[in-house]
Amino acid sequence: MNNNKLPRYIAVAIVLGILVGWACNRFAASPDAAKEMAGYFSLVTDIFLRMIKMIIAPLVFATLVAGIGSLGSSGSVGRIGLRSMLWFVSASVFSLALGMLLVNLFQPGAGLNLSVEHAQAASAVTVNVGDFSLKTFISHVFPRSIAEAMANNEILQIVVFSLFFGLALAYVKKQGDERIGALVDDLAKVMFRITDYVMMFAPVGVFAALAAAVTTQGIGLLLDYGKLIGQFYVGIALLWVALFAVGYLFLGRPVLQLGKLIREPVLLAFSTASSESAYPKTIDALEKFGASKRVSSFVLPLGYSFNLDGSMMYQAFAIMFIAQAYGIELSFTQQVLILLTLMVTSKGMAGVARASVVVVAATLPMFHLPEAGLLLILAIDQFLDMGRTATNVVGNSIATAVIARLEERHGEAPAAQANPQPA
Repeated sequence: MNNNKLPRYIAVAIVLGILVGWACNRFAASPDAAKEMAGYFSLVTDIFLRMIKMIIAPLVFATLVAGIGSLGSSGSVGRIGLRSMLWFVSASVFSLALGMLLVNLFQPGAGLNLSVEHAQAASAVTVNVGDFSLKTFISHVFPRSIAEAMANNEILQIVVFSLFFGLALAYVKKQGDERIGALVDDLAKVMFRITDYVMMFAPVGVFAALAAAVTTQGIGLLLDYGKLIGQFYVGIALLWVALFAVGYLFLGRPVLQLGKLIREPVLLAFSTASSESAYPKTIDALEKFGASKRVSSFVLPLGYSFNLDGSMMYQAFAIMFIAQAYGIELSFTQQVLILLTLMVTSKGMAGVARASVVVVAATLPMFHLPEAGLLLILAIDQFLDMGRTATNVVGNSIATAVIARLEERHGEAPAAQANPQPA
């Protein structure tokens, strides 16, 4: 499906899902009859959920290994890479923490009161407290078998194995053997294509999810969606302010000029919900700003995998919204563990359609949260995706400009001297 047409199909699916769900809710003979009709819609959503879970393990492995294996090992690349990762990790932690803070403050899902079997809800809280202690969490990260980890979709264990595999692959490539690297790159391309195929069914999944929810809950459910979207964009606005403020500390007033230069790629990313479509324009804007092409051509692609500020905030909002919607209380410790989990599972997912949805889908079962809640988010994901994608472009542009300025001070000559003013 053409990526430009997918948002239109999803928009149509949203409208149809609401109308069909309203009709079923309005004309159902009884609440039990409405639940029975919703069950047929839920069958479709269950199939779509299974397809998403089907791609998680090989997708994480292929993308993360390919990214690590492509890194160089010279002193200059190592220095740039270290600075980049320090920035990316710091920005990711801040974005997730800000998202967690705001979603706890706003409580966007608190009014939904979606039904979960009482025993299941109680079990979810108990298991989260008992099983996800720090000691258990750390020991569980390391796999006994990669086959077992993939079979059970243990994402953190797959990430650990992928890290070792990627480092070993980088060493082998350094020895001159490119065969395995090429195979992993091809595997990543295949998984991207499979993900595209799965996302072709997104409008169907959106339609069924909304129809089932409105059939059982009524049209009032949409008011909570509007609240979530509005509060999410408040968080995005605050994140932009923070990113430009930090950029000002390193770049000074030229960060405002950078903001003007990246308007076009940011608008392109927002309108298409694709940061990849904005990549050429972003490189061009950074070059006009004065960033070394040598630095930007390394940092920007790396940022596409490891510096997804908007996606970080979205994932925090999504996880907590689902927990609130089902009335599942999460302690401060559990929320910190979710934050750490998202920090790891979200890496290496660039270039994948609706990658943040895949990350949320992988994280929900790890904390025994209802997987069906993902479809509540998916129903409005297009509106959220536009904001988080534009934010990813902003975050990566500022990160690249800052690292390029630091390299310039270290002796790296800038590609253009559009902004000679020091920070």
